[in-house]
Amino acid sequence: MNALQALLREGDGVSRAVAALLLLMSIASWVTILWKAWLLRGGTGSVLRSIAAFWQAPSIDEAAHRLAGFDRALLVLPAVQALRASSASDAASLAAGGDPVQRLTRALRDALHGALRRLQGGQILLATVGATAPFVGLLGTVWGIHHALATIATQTGGFTIDKVAGPVGEALIMTAFGLAVAIPAVLAYNVFGRLIARIEAELEGFAHDLLARFAPASH
Repeated sequence: MNALQALLREGDGVSRAVAALLLLMSIASWVTILWKAWLLRGGTGSVLRSIAAFWQAPSIDEAAHRLAGFDRALLVLPAVQALRASSASDAASLAAGGDPVQRLTRALRDALHGALRRLQGGQILLATVGATAPFVGLLGTVWGIHHALATIATQTGGFTIDKVAGPVGEALIMTAFGLAVAIPAVLAYNVFGRLIARIEAELEGFAHDLLARFAPASH
């Protein structure tokens, strides 16, 4: 930490800009990690309990009421609400008209895509931070070394180990800073990616079951 402070204090605008960029990337990735951890805190178990609560309900309205207590992440409930809206819609618009099976398919697809967008939110940011932060840190290191050597060259007395080792060692901190930003983002991206894939498979299966169960009644 002292080396980083010394680098920022003695560095130029480029070094400070790189450090600020890494700090912003770290804050953005950790905010995303905490938000997604809260969103996916129940994992596939929450989705499975919500689906089980739906099929155990005596009616669609009662199922929607029960899901309010199970589906806090709003991943399963949108499909149930789309099912209710599709069965209650009239032909007042192009979306509400047409074949009932196609109307229900469209409503379930839109609900599924909405849930998947919530699940995938932040994944691109985590992947971007994980892929670019080490190179941003390396850029800071290279520039810091260049700046340190250029400063030493203007001093009298020539090059000595003690004059070079300190500034170069401080510049290397930027590489470590970049890795410290990237590693949590990469780990979170991989963990969340596997969890999202399992939840996505459950939601797709649920949408398929809804279509198979309720589409014939729409004729």
